[in-house]
Amino acid sequence: MRTRSFTKRRSIVVAVLLLLLLPGFATSLPSGIGGQQQNGADTIDDVAKEGCLCHNGAPANEVQIILDDVPYAWTAGETYDFKLHIIGGPDAGGQYSGGFAMRVSSGTLSGIDVDNWQDDEQSLTHTSGSAAESDRMWEITWVAPAEGEGTIVFWITGNSVNGDGGLGNQIEDMWNQLTFAITEGDEDSLARGTRTVFAGDGNVSPPEPTSIGTDLHHMGAKLRAHWLGLLGFGAVILCIVFAGLMLRYGFSTSYEGRSNQLRLRYKLMRRGDQ
Repeated sequence: MRTRSFTKRRSIVVAVLLLLLLPGFATSLPSGIGGQQQNGADTIDDVAKEGCLCHNGAPANEVQIILDDVPYAWTAGETYDFKLHIIGGPDAGGQYSGGFAMRVSSGTLSGIDVDNWQDDEQSLTHTSGSAAESDRMWEITWVAPAEGEGTIVFWITGNSVNGDGGLGNQIEDMWNQLTFAITEGDEDSLARGTRTVFAGDGNVSPPEPTSIGTDLHHMGAKLRAHWLGLLGFGAVILCIVFAGLMLRYGFSTSYEGRSNQLRLRYKLMRRGDQ
């Protein structure tokens, strides 16, 4: 009886642990995410608009969502290339480092190492390959719609994750949102060019410098050749200086005699003037 009771308790504990872990595995989607998603008892109508609640319950301003080369205004049928950066959050130490969900109110989205979510050309997300890149950067292309669409709205949710596949993600994984609009262009607005839009607290730290090189004490023959080259260069400089001194203050008596001869000729010319 005691053995059967222990086995039953162990089965219950294992079942509870599985129930706690399964949501993390089910909701972490390194192959892409978008559209409507189920997060526990809640339904997310659109991840790009409402955020990636599967990784954390609220956005974090420590994560910077940056989009480069955004025009101030759009032209019908024009193709625009953006660069999306996600900076901040946990260190990219696991298999996957980040991802995004993007939606636009009009036009079509595409890019490099990205996919249209469920073949919706107005929705874009990462792939498992690009989610594994530590730089958390994507190249995105937007083709503007036909004339008369007016203001176009963009929504982006960006994830910065620790890559543990879901374990402990409620603590370390972070996300943030970027929403902006582009107006249909006229002559003045189109002349303004492009800009960079971002969301976050702006506290961006540069990456740690990588030390590349060889210690001087381990250079061996290369180091000796380096010093020999410096000595040779110094010897050439000394020779040039010595030659200059010889020409200027030469030890030859002929130089001194010529100088005296010039002085005498100068005196004779002065006497003739008088």
